[in-house]
Amino acid sequence: MSRLIVISNRVPTPAKDGGAAAGGLAVALQAALQARGGIWMGWSGESSGDREPGALSLLQKGNITYALTDLTDTDVEEYYRGFANRVLWPICHYRLDLAEYGRKEMAGYFRVNRFFAHRLAPMIEPDDIIWVHDYHLIPLAAELRQMGLKNRIGFFLHIPWPPADILVTMPVHEEIMRGLSHYDLVGFQTDYDLQNFAGYLRREGIGDDLGNGLFDSHGRIFKAGAYPIGIETAGFADFAESAANNVMVQKTRRSIEGRDMIIGVDRLDYSKGIIQRLEAFERFLTSNPAYQNKVTYLQVTPKSRSEVPEYEHMQKMVAEQAGRVNGAIGTVDWVPIRYVNRSISRNVLAGLYRLARIGLVTPLRDGMNLVAKEYVAAQDPDRPGVLVLSRFAGAARELKGALLVNPYDVEGTANALARGLAMSLEERRDRWSMMMEHLLSHDVSLWCETFLRDLVTAPELGRSAAPQAAS
Repeated sequence: MSRLIVISNRVPTPAKDGGAAAGGLAVALQAALQARGGIWMGWSGESSGDREPGALSLLQKGNITYALTDLTDTDVEEYYRGFANRVLWPICHYRLDLAEYGRKEMAGYFRVNRFFAHRLAPMIEPDDIIWVHDYHLIPLAAELRQMGLKNRIGFFLHIPWPPADILVTMPVHEEIMRGLSHYDLVGFQTDYDLQNFAGYLRREGIGDDLGNGLFDSHGRIFKAGAYPIGIETAGFADFAESAANNVMVQKTRRSIEGRDMIIGVDRLDYSKGIIQRLEAFERFLTSNPAYQNKVTYLQVTPKSRSEVPEYEHMQKMVAEQAGRVNGAIGTVDWVPIRYVNRSISRNVLAGLYRLARIGLVTPLRDGMNLVAKEYVAAQDPDRPGVLVLSRFAGAARELKGALLVNPYDVEGTANALARGLAMSLEERRDRWSMMMEHLLSHDVSLWCETFLRDLVTAPELGRSAAPQAAS
């Protein structure tokens, strides 16, 4: 069996006590690496300042070698904070108004990918399988090919892929698409993302859809497909059941004093629709005064990219809006919105999901959104809650038992909250059973196995018969 090489911007190294990193993706990839043996490489999260980064930091854990590299201050600013998070992230989330394109940042993005390739290449053996993750590292395969590597290389995009009209607003859209053509397999979260990708190739006249998931572009033939990522469903369900006895979860149960609880859990990001969600909850309370003092909304929003001014501004906006709603509608013995602006451990979150009558997951745009899947998996089968889910989350393509909403429609989301709280137990069970059955049969292990199987068994592709001239 060939070794597996995983490359991602950040690497979830094992905890010092020997425990595995939390999270379904980390668990699945670590299991695949442990079975095959291999390397997980990425940025350490540390900066070497003005000095060139030192040698790779290597950590061996069983069959897995974790390989971490520092980056310079300039690299972090241009590659990570700059092009990745101020160009690719907003463009892929359909936010043209927030994209800040600069030639310097673009050059830094490609330079750091070249740096990763040069650090990785000496560790790669001829029959290794290479799996690259997410938007930070799109050009990596092209850099490795330039160095002569002929290994199978797959790429999985965890965030949405936009339609052509949006993608072409990015001045280097052709370079980005050329980078994707150097992979043997390109994976997206949903069929919509795959359609957007294929539509760009057709519209710009730089590629052909050959059928059966094969594409010809920039002189290369490669595969592309939709691979919706799952969670470790059965394990998380057991986790949530035991977490119901967690001290913090029990304290929360007592503190809401018999009221229903609505929960939202999101990283602080403009793509998550938190402002619109708070507006919808306020509209729900004002339109349904009978629910005032009978429901509490818990919004857990850990800080994210606090060094970026836009996120610091958003943090202030969310806190102010929650405070305004509490001041206008709350009473001495009831706070409508509990806003927590820090991380909460995964076992506590699992218990809180199970406690909540409604899971409110309303991103403006999301590749998948695993919170939606974790909320479903955490429910008590006898008394499950209701998932209110944005139609613009990738998870909406799978979770047919959710109440789908348009997060821009504040009134519609407010009505969905009212419907969810009033829903009969029988309907709740029917909707939950449908979703849980799907999640059990499409968990993160299957996702990992399916992608790797398709990468390993893909026919020998590579150069097409009539390669296009490089620009």
